[in-house]
Amino acid sequence: MRRSDDPFLEATVAGPGRIEVLTGALAVQADASRRVEVGAEALLVGRHASCQLVVDDRRVSSVHAEVVATERGVRLRDLSSKNGTFVHGVRVGEVFLRHETQVKLGETTLVFTPSKGARQVEEEASFGPLVGQSHEMRALFGRLRRIAATELTVLVGGETGTGKELVARAIHLGSPRAKGPFVVVDCGSIPQSLAEAALFGHEKGSFTGATDRRVSPFVEADGGTVFLDELGELPAELQPKLLRALAERRIKPVGSNTYRPVDVRVVAATRRDLVREVNEGVFRSDLFFRVAEVRVDLPPLRARLDDLPALVRRILAELGDEAAFSRVTADSLARLARHDWPGNVRELRSAVAVTLALTDPGEPLELSPSVVGIADVPAAGVARAAAPGSPAELASFKDAKQEALARFEREYFARLSADCQGNVSEMSRRSGLERAHVRAYLRRHDLASRPRGT
Repeated sequence: MRRSDDPFLEATVAGPGRIEVLTGALAVQADASRRVEVGAEALLVGRHASCQLVVDDRRVSSVHAEVVATERGVRLRDLSSKNGTFVHGVRVGEVFLRHETQVKLGETTLVFTPSKGARQVEEEASFGPLVGQSHEMRALFGRLRRIAATELTVLVGGETGTGKELVARAIHLGSPRAKGPFVVVDCGSIPQSLAEAALFGHEKGSFTGATDRRVSPFVEADGGTVFLDELGELPAELQPKLLRALAERRIKPVGSNTYRPVDVRVVAATRRDLVREVNEGVFRSDLFFRVAEVRVDLPPLRARLDDLPALVRRILAELGDEAAFSRVTADSLARLARHDWPGNVRELRSAVAVTLALTDPGEPLELSPSVVGIADVPAAGVARAAAPGSPAELASFKDAKQEALARFEREYFARLSADCQGNVSEMSRRSGLERAHVRAYLRRHDLASRPRGT
């Protein structure tokens, strides 16, 4: 059971404070006038004119590297460049600069010069629905608060399940547009042949199957925020049309000759390496810079395990039983901390939800990541525990628990499928699971789903 002297179990989000970040300047050695001051906002270095430090060198990639001030020093990170980034003759992926250093990009030498003294940056304990106590997340919350107050477009990156849509919602709720609509466009679920109509709307009869008029999500979100989820999945032929819509702040539905002005803020998200795709010519650089006026990269859960207690408490609160946190055992939290969380916060939420559903009130909550592993769940034909009063031998604890879990899954996904009318994308959003995992559960329990949204 819970021990009051266990610091890990008792950990909660501390109050706001300050951290000191080491700043500096980065300049082209051959031209000192080409110089940027490096602070807490990430800056891009590359050949493209929209980079904060433009390097006119054909061996430098369009978007080559990124620099940002941290408490460990100025972080220099290579962004999948073609010819690499070198410090002291060694090719680096990521390095922290604390002293005067020469950096080689292509045929160009940059000079980093540290500032005198450190700069204090406010830490935030939370931002909207987001919680965390790690330094990285607390610093991020303060940055998100500043971003939300602007009209800048934001590109949120990170692995599947890190909470990119939650960040977008937090930005919306913290912005002057908070009272306006928040509309989600799942670019990954749009059929290629219908992509333009799905994004910009269409008139009745504009193409085969267009039996009704469809309003663009940009029109639905007028005065609010459009969240373009999985932007990297958008068909290439639609990229220039989206660029024009964002640049001109107006859209034209398919089958219409009239443009309609729209007043929306755009937040996009992707799990793909769009910088690499820009350098490879797969994703338009002008669209990237239009969407990514500000970039936010979410760390994976395995890189911020200190946040587990706060996240578990928040998840339990969202599930309607925050008091259940008092039943979470220290052993189970330690077990969570040993897991690498490939599904990130989404996987954690599923683990907490399943454990809470299968644990009797008043009993200890023994959280475990294994309860949501697809491979660990028995097939539909698993041997069932004997019914109460049956003369058959009582099943083992493991088999009984697996049977109960299988029954819970079938009931949960049957109800979810009915509520969402079989739309897998909507089921994914409500359950917090990846679409691939939702499909796997539906197949396992012989639950049909519609092709739409898959």
